[in-house]
Amino acid sequence: MAGVTDAGAQSLGRMRALLDAHGLSPRRALGQHFLADPNITRKVVYTAEVGPQSKVVEIGVGTGTLTAALAETGATVVGYEIDTRLRPLLEEVLGRYPNVEMRFADAGRIELAAALEGKGWVMVANLPYNVGTSIVLDALRHAPGVERIVVMVQLEVAQRFVATVGTPAYGLPSVVVGLHADSRLAFRVPPHVFVPPPRVDSAVVRMDRRAAPPGAERAIRLAAAGFGQRRKMLRRSLDGVIGHPEASLIEARIDPTARAEELAPGDWLRLAEVVDG
Repeated sequence: MAGVTDAGAQSLGRMRALLDAHGLSPRRALGQHFLADPNITRKVVYTAEVGPQSKVVEIGVGTGTLTAALAETGATVVGYEIDTRLRPLLEEVLGRYPNVEMRFADAGRIELAAALEGKGWVMVANLPYNVGTSIVLDALRHAPGVERIVVMVQLEVAQRFVATVGTPAYGLPSVVVGLHADSRLAFRVPPHVFVPPPRVDSAVVRMDRRAAPPGAERAIRLAAAGFGQRRKMLRRSLDGVIGHPEASLIEARIDPTARAEELAPGDWLRLAEVVDG
């Protein structure tokens, strides 16, 4: 990993000056909370472990502070930004980095597997609050070329990503992450380092992909059905989803009266194997 510096990272004053100079302000409808703390920016880049040989995709470039810090490592950076108002500001901030390619598009509507050529990609992002969960889970399930994910999301979302069975935050996102990656909550981030400050704490999560086991997609679909009616026993919540749910659960060594939050990712896999024969 190349040395991580503060070059390009924006302080609160610098960011506000940039926004004012271009007559811009964050849009609540887009979930925009721009990171304005060089120390946190440096920690994100350090956690991502990127350098001159790395290929990075960033979702939600914002004012380009994280993008510039990533580019300073020598990594090739492809940045997605939905807000075209930011184009002139980003040309000013990122114009000196030939290793940055900006794509003004809605990353939530793009098939990342097709948009990113080859393997070895690292996703690094301060994700917009309103799309963070779906983007991460979609990348894990459908974009195998993204081999590492380091993202900043709401603390509650981060806890769901890394939760284990039997803990309050455990749910469908935990199952998806558990089937596809080794994950950890790297560090928490307070509200005051953002423009505007959100009403909740944030956190950075790191996920390192491992090969998904056979049946992972089937297991996720079963888990989605189970968590969709999480107050019901599995023999009820899976009724109509699979034939003879009680018999299938017993064959998979799962208590039919259990509820979705009681099953670890491996339990869902075992049920998928039974259902698919």
